[in-house]
Amino acid sequence: MVMRSQTSLSPGDIPFALRLAAHTGEQYESLASALSSSTSSAHRAVGRLEEAGLLIPGQRRANREALKEFLVHGARYAFPAVRGPETRGVPTAWSAPGLEGALPQGPPVVWPSEHGRVRGEAVIPLSASVPDAARRDPWLYDMLALFDAIRLGQSRDRRIAAQLLERRLSASTL
Repeated sequence: MVMRSQTSLSPGDIPFALRLAAHTGEQYESLASALSSSTSSAHRAVGRLEEAGLLIPGQRRANREALKEFLVHGARYAFPAVRGPETRGVPTAWSAPGLEGALPQGPPVVWPSEHGRVRGEAVIPLSASVPDAARRDPWLYDMLALFDAIRLGQSRDRRIAAQLLERRLSASTL
């Protein structure tokens, strides 16, 4: 008897789950293109997300309740924020343009990127394609920035970011 191995989510799977929360059933090619990834990477990510219960199997549709629970309560432990030195990049967490005034402000934090125009403390993105994907999809950008606020923030910041993320995830379908 051949035993299957344990499936583990990758940090780069989170952008795929969020993209599918807003674009239910999106074709693999389009999904991969939106996230600057390969079609085979999209297939693998969807498979892992389905196995974890974060997507409905065979539908490329988010299991919204499970996804909200994971993002708010578990993902920051599975994918802790990795900080780096000050650099130029794309603002994230409380520094993201779509979240101005919604979250308590702190020193700027950025995803390092040659296309970024803001200087701040580096936060390594969940995957290398996140800054580019965020520039092309404002909703995804907001969601990834909220997730970073949950990963980086103090208790009050995390609570506010979690409420915003849950609200936006519940209301999303593009």
